[in-house]
Amino acid sequence: MPAEHGPAARPPVPVGGRPLAGTGPARRAPEQPGPAVPKSAGDGRVGSGAATGEPSGGGEVWPQPVLRLLATGGDRPVFEDGDRIVDATGMSALVRRIAAGLRAAGVGPGTGVALRLGVTPEAFAAVIAAFAVGARVSGLRPELPPTPLERLLGSDDALLVDDARLAALVATPDDGTALVAAGRPTDIARITWTSGSTGNPKGCAQTYAAMSAAWAAYPDRWPPAVAALAPRLGRYLVFGSLSSQVMLEYGILTLAAGGTLVAARPPGFPGMITRHRATASVITVGKLHQLVRDQRAHPVDLSSLRALVVSGSPLTASRLAEALDVLGPVVFHGYGQTETGMIAMVTPAELLARPATLASVGRAPAVVDLSIRDADGRPAAEGELYVRTPAQATAYWADPVETADVFTDGWVRTRDLARLDADGYLHLFGRVRDVIIVNANLVYAGPIERVLAADPSVAEAYVVSRPDDVTGEAVHAYVVPAAGHEPDAERLRARVVAALGPAAAPKTVETIARVPVGPSGKPDKRALGAPGQS
Repeated sequence: MPAEHGPAARPPVPVGGRPLAGTGPARRAPEQPGPAVPKSAGDGRVGSGAATGEPSGGGEVWPQPVLRLLATGGDRPVFEDGDRIVDATGMSALVRRIAAGLRAAGVGPGTGVALRLGVTPEAFAAVIAAFAVGARVSGLRPELPPTPLERLLGSDDALLVDDARLAALVATPDDGTALVAAGRPTDIARITWTSGSTGNPKGCAQTYAAMSAAWAAYPDRWPPAVAALAPRLGRYLVFGSLSSQVMLEYGILTLAAGGTLVAARPPGFPGMITRHRATASVITVGKLHQLVRDQRAHPVDLSSLRALVVSGSPLTASRLAEALDVLGPVVFHGYGQTETGMIAMVTPAELLARPATLASVGRAPAVVDLSIRDADGRPAAEGELYVRTPAQATAYWADPVETADVFTDGWVRTRDLARLDADGYLHLFGRVRDVIIVNANLVYAGPIERVLAADPSVAEAYVVSRPDDVTGEAVHAYVVPAAGHEPDAERLRARVVAALGPAAAPKTVETIARVPVGPSGKPDKRALGAPGQS
């Protein structure tokens, strides 16, 4: 057992504080993942499901497998940042020093740490160290506008760790004692903030039991698609935030597969691939479209590239086929949510061997249950997708209303519409919720409509999603002018940016005389943009 924490040298920074709402029991992962097949033709479910209870792996608590990997890795390079290469021994020492500093500051099980850090070896070590001491860890997105950021910081009591505080933590003496993960299974391990575009970011709360049940750090748990991906992660590009769910998950997978995390400086395709001779990266749909277009017009040497993991917004079959044609057999198409982690994935080999899979997002691992239901919650061939996985979030932090709506009887409502084909491949065909995915960020239509409608020149405002080659999807707004006014599109865009951030900014703002209505007499946003709608 880890030693008891001593008196706090510096107390955690008070930034509010609320209890977690809706926390339910943790669950144990089944022992053997495998290919997903439908349980029956009629119940709309696949997978072997998730059991309840303790962390898997004989009681091993996250991030013990990462601590072990670093402690035994010797001079194997694990993080490359320009000319600086940190080996496993060096990273292990960094983690120990930061963990000691956190404990000296009074951080341990049941306390919070908010990380606002760049992409450096120290930042990665800070993420692992915060988990190692058993803290409740959240990462702060640097692009959040002030209002959502202030609200986010006010939702938790946490020690705020920025680059300056991290430097002090790194200076803590290292006594060389091996770290033992101190997390308590039912404690919240991570709060992952989904988006600031609603004006009220939602924090997906995940327990230590859930994180301990995840597959990334354990090769014997890798689903087939992940097992195909892992050997390609020799030099995995890291950028944005190392505490982001996707970046961390594939980063841990890279280390477990023997690869190296490579800081992308500066980020951006295709330069960061060629400059760092990278073998793998995650990429949004919009960036994929740009990369394909650039390769057609001005090809560069991408021969080092072996895997691009694409997710974040819908990708049409034709665009996926084009990417495979231009970039080669390197595209892995994945689907997941912050609340659930990875739900399904399809490999390049599957896409090339079975063209019908181009229209799918792949098959779910055996540890993931899928349930497709109609509007009344009954099993259906097509309908809303519900997901259950051992590593899923349990609740939204301090948000009992949203928690009750999304986390239902152990299942997570994805609010995506889906169907399963006869071979167990998952197909998505729409959303229950009114949301636009811009550069993999969820942007909700309602808050944008309210901001636009608050302008004196606007009587009504309506926001819709359109496919976009740059951002995957884009926000398009339609406004009905107030009597005697002529709305100014640029001023309205600026108003949205100020309130909700740049991701929510409408790409176009069109003035219309009236909104189309459906048979019920209600506004029909699906008809916006159609000939004769104005």
